[in-house]
This record gives sequence, C-alpha cells and structure tokens, in this order.
Amino acid sequence: MSKKQDQDADEAWMQLALEEGRKGLGMTSPNPPVGAVIVRDGVLLGAGHHEKAGGPHAEIQALRATEGQALTGATIYVTLEPCSTTGRTPPCVEALIASGIKRVVVGTVDPNPRHAGAGFAALRGAGLEVRAGVLEEECDHLIRFFRKHILTGRPYVIAKTGMTLDGRITPIPGSSQWITGELARADVQRLRAEVDAILVGGDTVRKDNPKLTLRGEHAVGRVQPWRVVMTRSGNLPPDAILFQDEHRDRTLVFHVEQFEPPLVSLGARGVTSVLLECGGRLMAEAFAGRWVDEVVFYLAPTIGGGSRRAVEGEGFRASLRSPEVTWFGPDIRYRALVDYPDSP
Repeated sequence: MSKKQDQDADEAWMQLALEEGRKGLGMTSPNPPVGAVIVRDGVLLGAGHHEKAGGPHAEIQALRATEGQALTGATIYVTLEPCSTTGRTPPCVEALIASGIKRVVVGTVDPNPRHAGAGFAALRGAGLEVRAGVLEEECDHLIRFFRKHILTGRPYVIAKTGMTLDGRITPIPGSSQWITGELARADVQRLRAEVDAILVGGDTVRKDNPKLTLRGEHAVGRVQPWRVVMTRSGNLPPDAILFQDEHRDRTLVFHVEQFEPPLVSLGARGVTSVLLECGGRLMAEAFAGRWVDEVVFYLAPTIGGGSRRAVEGEGFRASLRSPEVTWFGPDIRYRALVDYPDSP
C-alpha cells in the first residue's frame, strides 16, 4: 500500500473507534468517552469503549473482545492517548505492551498536563510503533467535556432552547405549550443523556415547574443528571416537582447572583458538563459572562409567539463555528461551538 492508502486506512479505522467512543457519551463522567478497535491485515479483531468510570478502559475492552486471538503484529486504534498511570484501573500501556500489538494509532493526546505524552513514551520505549493525531479534531471533540473540566476545574456548558424563527420561547397564551414538535423534543432527551447536570433559573421553576429528568430508553442504566436551580431571590415553590419527586436528592439550589459559584461547585463535584435550559434573561447573562461553550437551538418553522425570548440581553457578542444542522420533522436543530471576541 502507498503512504496515502495507509493514511486513508488509518482514518477509516479511527472513524470506527470514534463510533465506539460515542457509545460512552453520558456514561463515563468524570472520565472521558473513549473508543478502540484492534485490526490486523485489514480485518477487525475486536472493538470496545469505556463504559463507566472505574470500569475497564476502551483498550482493555477491545483486547477482551478479541476472544483470545493472537495479536502479534496487530494495530490498535484508540481515540485518546493510552493511560500510563495507575488509578482505579491499571495502566493501559502495560496491557498493550504485553499483548503483542506492534502499532498504536491515537487520535489525540491526553489533555491532562501531568499525563500528556507519557503513554506515547512508554509505548515507544517498549518498541511499539506509535502514530498520533489521526482525526485529531474529531477525537478532541469527543472529549471536550473532559478537557474543559481537566484544564479549568469547571464544567463544559451547553446552552439549549427551543424557539420560533424570531427567537420566541413561549407560545401565544391559549395555544399549545410546545414550540417544537415531538421529534425535536425526543432529541432533547438524548441530549440530556449526554450531560451531567441541567441548570435552570428560579423563574423557570416558578412558571414551568419542569421535571428535568431522563425518561424512557435514555434513563436505562444511567443516573439522573443533577438538576440545578440558580436563584437570586430564593423564592422557590416548595411543592415544585424538583423538590418532591423520586429524584429530589438530585436537585441542587444555588442562592447566588453570578454564574461562577455554581459552576465552580459543580466542577468540584466531578460534573464535567452542564446543559442550560433557562429563560432568556439568565441565558443572556451566561453569554455575557462567556460561560457558554456550545449552543443547541431547536428552531420551529413559525414566527411570533409569547413575550419571552431565547436571549434577552445586549452588550455582548458571541460567534458560532463548526455548525451542525439536523432536521427533526419540520424543526431544525442548530448545534455549534461558541467563540468570543478577544476583547469584551
């Protein structure tokens, strides 16, 4: 094979490793989701992903999936640099070195400054061939929650809302309570299943009395996300669902003026990601404070509605990049990363 063909093959197998890694979204926190596949002579021998914190890492799962086959001369593709330290599990590099695998292809480097590059050094020191940076951007995106938490101590923040094309998030009084359709609302359940916490303001609790729970298939085998209420007044109805249902122990209330204290506290709990489902005023404060890392906006094909808007503020600016546009029936989901100008 030519060098170009080798590179194309590496990317194709890394795409499969990414598919494996995505199976762990929402399940591995505070660890990152990671996928791995083992290949020899163009044949898939085994695949695996990190399923939960404290459980076997993706490399170990892939090794186990080979079902005792000899791995001499094989290649493993893994989305994140293999670990080289002992934590809740032994170092993956030791298992790879002992397996007979000759080549390790990695998507991205461990973002933890204390560990970055150590896995590569251990593998190369044992005589294994290592190639890094294959589909690096995609592999970085897979671990973006983990990266933000490791580097800042705070969780990654996603702003989510459903709105009309002119930015209204409430319907006309007397009409259906829903702005978007059933398919878009079902996708919100999948989105909630990716994150560790859902944050709303006190006004949302008072007006909407939300459940903020995972339901159906998305709740199977997964702990409910933290339900976080940020309130200035402290005036919250004691009979709200968040304080009365079977998941009330997963509700946290922060009586604060600013976003930073709740984010710092959640980060200290090991929360790596937060979904904002708040009203327009609090949403604007999150953007103005530059706390939002990503947006997920569901756009309904309607104009006009109630008085509440998705973002009710001014004096700030945020740019969106790497957009993904997906249709859910007549509704559009617009998902993108957030950039802020160099100066406020």
